[in-house]
Amino acid sequence: QVQLVESGGGLVQPGGSLTLSCTASGSIDKIYAMGWYRSTPENQRERDLVAVITDSGFTNIVPSVTGRFTISRDDISENTVSLQMDNLKPEDTAVYFCWLNDGGKERWGKGTLVNVSS
Repeated sequence: QVQLVESGGGLVQPGGSLTLSCTASGSIDKIYAMGWYRSTPENQRERDLVAVITDSGFTNIVPSVTGRFTISRDDISENTVSLQMDNLKPEDTAVYFCWLNDGGKERWGKGTLVNVSS
């Protein structure tokens, strides 16, 4: 089995920062890409892409968070992906899910809540 363990969520004031981390473990075939999706309180049935990074280091970050969020993979442990979130806004409030493309199979973490509120 493959497990994705997320950490770093919490309550933060508007304008603040948080860093989310996710580590994949278990019987991983090959990591093609890792990333983050989120589900907002208004639309809990859907998960929207936030950012993704491929095994070659290519990144894709959605426009709504470009310039505020940065995605990276750990140089030592390539099974770990982080999302640095700066200048957080109330509309960033969501459950953030770690995502992994494992040899063509999609894997998901359980999610971590980010609450941006004053």
